[in-house]
Formats: sequence, structure tokens, C-alpha cells
Amino acid sequence: MEPRTLFDKIWDAHMVKSVEGGPDVLYIDRHYIHEVTSPQAFNGLKQRCIGVFRPERTVATADHNIPTADQHLPIRDAVSRAQVEALEENCKAFGIEHFGIGHPNNGIVHVTGPELGYTLPGMTIVCGDSHTSTHGAFGTIAFGIGTSEVEMVLATQCLLQTRPARMRITVNGSLRRGVTSKDLILYIISSLSTGGATGCFVEYAGEAISQMSMESRMTVCNMSIEMGARGGLIAPDEVTFGYLSEIPAFSSNPDAIRLLEKWFSLRSDPGVVFDSELAFDASAVPPMITWGTNPGMGMAVNGTIPTEEGTDTESSSSYRKSLEYMGFKSGMKLLGHPVDYVFLGSCTNGRIEDLRAFAQMVEGRKKAPGVTVLIVPGSQQVARQAEKEGLSEIFRRAGFEMRQPGCSSCLAMNDDKIPPGKYAVSTSNRNFEGRQGPGARTILAGPLTAAAAALTGVITDPRKLLRNSD
Repeated sequence: MEPRTLFDKIWDAHMVKSVEGGPDVLYIDRHYIHEVTSPQAFNGLKQRCIGVFRPERTVATADHNIPTADQHLPIRDAVSRAQVEALEENCKAFGIEHFGIGHPNNGIVHVTGPELGYTLPGMTIVCGDSHTSTHGAFGTIAFGIGTSEVEMVLATQCLLQTRPARMRITVNGSLRRGVTSKDLILYIISSLSTGGATGCFVEYAGEAISQMSMESRMTVCNMSIEMGARGGLIAPDEVTFGYLSEIPAFSSNPDAIRLLEKWFSLRSDPGVVFDSELAFDASAVPPMITWGTNPGMGMAVNGTIPTEEGTDTESSSSYRKSLEYMGFKSGMKLLGHPVDYVFLGSCTNGRIEDLRAFAQMVEGRKKAPGVTVLIVPGSQQVARQAEKEGLSEIFRRAGFEMRQPGCSSCLAMNDDKIPPGKYAVSTSNRNFEGRQGPGARTILAGPLTAAAAALTGVITDPRKLLRNSD
């Protein structure tokens, strides 16, 4: 048998049949849903008088529209309230497990799934959410789907999909002190552009990837789609198994040992040929920020905004429009630029590791005056862990408030919007125009750079604030 990629092994194991001259029928192991993209799908089922084929394969959580303050009160926004209520009603009607506001398992769908043990190696996973690629960190084929496809999976547990090309990105060496996995993926995206991996499913490999925690790997896979990829995945290893062994739902499984042995073989075969290969040196990666209105417009935190020279006509137009929207100029340095808001959270950087990194930076220091800081755990479980470890107390003493779980200021679907014209250093995944609110100006960064901005009130190189113990 010819050597195969990890992606092909999982795909082939889930292919129900292949349509001649068309897509494959792919079986889906796990279907995550939330309140935004599921109502129309459920309405479609009701109109056709059919049920959910395998409800035990679907898990629901409210996250996009929920507030991150006063969650015990009714949601004020009528549209958001209607969507959250519809999710609860639909899950009850169709027998689907549901984590609503206040439930101990509630949180962002791409945070709760892994931490509860619903995401496991070798699976196919979909969700009506573009950052489903997060789950690829466990060695899964995970990708976002549209509302009509959500309905298809609910009705059949299958999906029509064309097999994408396979790309491998190898990251050699080690990340330097003060540089996070978020900086790495922003660096890769800025190098490839937002279309550099279009049509591909990316496997991440190399020494730097193997050294990462599961939280860091999830951050990398989360942002794979920001370079045009269909998704990203990482072969499971001892780090993956260690993470899973800490989850009660998995460790108590009588088949746990057998499953671990099975998953250990989930890796690309030696000598396999990918459709494309790229390599990066982890030691060359600096703390990163974005300067424009897509994640590919990134640079070193101490760098300068690139000039327009060398861009094609279309890119040149986008370049000028981005600078105008952001209020920046060609060749400008952003170090020292005033910041109005800082957001720590989202399915990209709302895990306990991210809160720990932020807390380690701010402990014993004080928040800069005039900066609004939103520290939002990605789930109720993360919030409980932060309380247990004393992180929330560190935040309080530094002048910060830890809010309640939710998607929060990642996107303007809830109360946590950035006002027009204000600058936000955000650990989320997208800096599109209006993403965090109409007229909001978003600068993407990692948790350490966000913490540095929260302490100084300006864009700051986090390496300048590191202490010997950090």
C-alpha cells in the first residue's frame, strides 16, 4: 500500500461512498451546534417532518449571543434572546444534549468540546462555525459548515464533501521566550497571506509543534482557515494522550487504553508525498500584531507597517483601504500607539493557559488608566479553574475584572462591542472591518502582547515586561 497522510487515513475511514465525478459521502462522528447557525436547520427538519438521525452525536452550547455579565438575567437584546431560546427548545424537541446559559458545561463550542472529552483523535467533526478547525489539534478532520449542511448532518449524520489537497507545514526549532503559539500562526499567515493555503487541509508538524501544549495546538489549528485552508490538524502524541487522561469522562472509559493504542498509529506514513510542503524556523518568530483588516496583514510588534510597493492592483487597493480604516500610515511603527480596549478570550485564546499567561504578566502590576479590559474565560470550566488557581484574584488586584464565559468581543453579536474608532488589542481570530463592532479597529495579538498593552495603555513589546520568573 502506498504511504498515506494522516488526513487521508481519517477521510478514507469515514467515506461512506464516493460519487463518481462528484464529492464523497463522509460520515460525521461529532456535530457541534450553537444558537446562530442552527435555527434554520431545525426549521428545515420540521418542515420536512423528519427527526435528527443520531442525536447522541450532536452537542449544543449557547455562546455567540450570550452576555458576559449578569448571565442570571434575561438577555436584553431581543434577537439574541430569541436565538438562545430557540436552541434550547430545539434541543429539547429533538433530544440533543444542550449546555445553556448558567450550565456548568456552558462555554464557547470550541472550548467546551475538547475539555469535556467530546473531541477525540481520528474523528470527523463539523459545526456551523468557521473555527471548527480548532479540534484538528487532536488529530481530527474538523471544519466549519453552512446552515444547509448543518441540516444535512442532523438528518443523515453524513455530508457531501470534495476531498481537499493536502499541505504540510513543518515548524523547526523552538519558539523564543515571550513568543506564543498565537504569534506563530500570525507569522505563518502573514507569510502565506490569507489565500496561501486555499483548497488545502494543513498538517502541522515539526519540533516546535511537538513541544506545544494542547491549548497552544488548538490556537494554531483554530486560525488555519485565516490563510484560506479548509482546516488544520496535528498528529496525536503523548501530549494529546496526557491531556485526554486528565478528562474524567475519558479516563473512566473502560476502553481508554485500547483507544490510546489505536490513536498512537494516527500519523502520516514515512515517505508520504503532500501536495505542497512549507517549513518555518520557530526561532525567527517575534511577538506579532496585525496592522490591517485581515489576519494576513501582520508584522512584528516592533516592526513597521510595510509599504505599498510590490503589491498588485487588487492588493494595493485593499492595502490603502485597510490603512484608511485603521488610521495608520505606510512605514509607521505601532509601538507606543495608544490602546482603548484589550480583549483576552475567544475560541482562539480563551483557555486556562491563556489566562495563566496573562495573569503571570500582570501579577503585582496595575492596569493602565483609561483602558477597558475584557478578560473572558472560554467556558464555565475555565472560569472555575481560574478561580481555583487564584487567577481571578490576581486580575482583581491589578485592576481587572474577569467576566463570565462566552464569545464576547470576538464578534459584534453580543453586548461586548468595541465603540467606533476605538483601538482594541484582541486575542481573537479576525480583524475584519466591523468584526468587533461598527467602526471598531482591531489589532490581533497573543495573550502576552495583550497583557502588555493592558498594563501600559499602548502597544508594547511583551518581552520588555517579562520577569526572570516568567
